[in-house]
Amino acid sequence: MKLYSYFRSSASYRVRIALQLKGLDYTYEPIHLVRGEHRGDAFAEVSADGLVPVLQLDDGSCLSQSMAIVEYLDEAFPAVPLLPGDALGRARVRALAQTIACEVHPVNNLRILQYLTGTLGVDDEARTAWIRHWMRTGLEAFESQLARNDTPGDFCWGDTPGLADCCLVPQIFNARRFGCDLAGLPRTLAACEAAMALPAFQAAQPSASPDAEG
Repeated sequence: MKLYSYFRSSASYRVRIALQLKGLDYTYEPIHLVRGEHRGDAFAEVSADGLVPVLQLDDGSCLSQSMAIVEYLDEAFPAVPLLPGDALGRARVRALAQTIACEVHPVNNLRILQYLTGTLGVDDEARTAWIRHWMRTGLEAFESQLARNDTPGDFCWGDTPGLADCCLVPQIFNARRFGCDLAGLPRTLAACEAAMALPAFQAAQPSASPDAEG
C-alpha cells in the first residue's frame, strides 16, 4: 500500500495512526500542501478531490477521505479492531470521532484558513482567534461526550485505542500548535496521553514522518 500524506495534515495523521495500530506496512508518498503539490496533475491521477490522505491499495485502487480509509482498514484487517463489537458502542465511538472529523477539523482546514486570509482579508490575529474558538468549542463537546461514556478506561472508549483516539490525538497536536486553551478537559487529555504512550502513536506523529519539517 502507498499513503499519500502531508506530515501536518490531521486527516493524514489519523490514517497513519490506524496503519501503525494494525501493524500494516506501507510506502509514504509526501504531498506538500503549502507548496500546492495537491493541485498538480500527478496527484490528480490518484485523487479525485485533490485532498490528502489517499491510500493506494496493492491493486492500484485509490481510497480517499480519512474516515472512509480507516473504516476500510478496520474491515479489511480486523485482527486489531478500531471499533467496538456492539452496534451501540460503534455508534458512540463514531460520534466521538465525527465530533472532530466533521465539526472541528473542516472549519480549520488549510484551504479554509487560506480563504480567510487570502480572499476575505482576515488578519493573522483574527485567524488565530477563529482557530482557537472552533477547536475549543469542539473539544468541549468531546469532553462532554467522554463524561457520559459508560465504558470507561484509559482511552476514549475502554482500555484499547480505537477510531476516536485516531481522531483525537491529531486534533490535540493541532490545538497545542495554535495555542488553544486546553484547561478543563481532563478526560480528553488523559485519553490523548494514554495514546501517545503507545509506540504506534509515536511512530505516526508528524515529527516521525519522512517529510517532517522543523
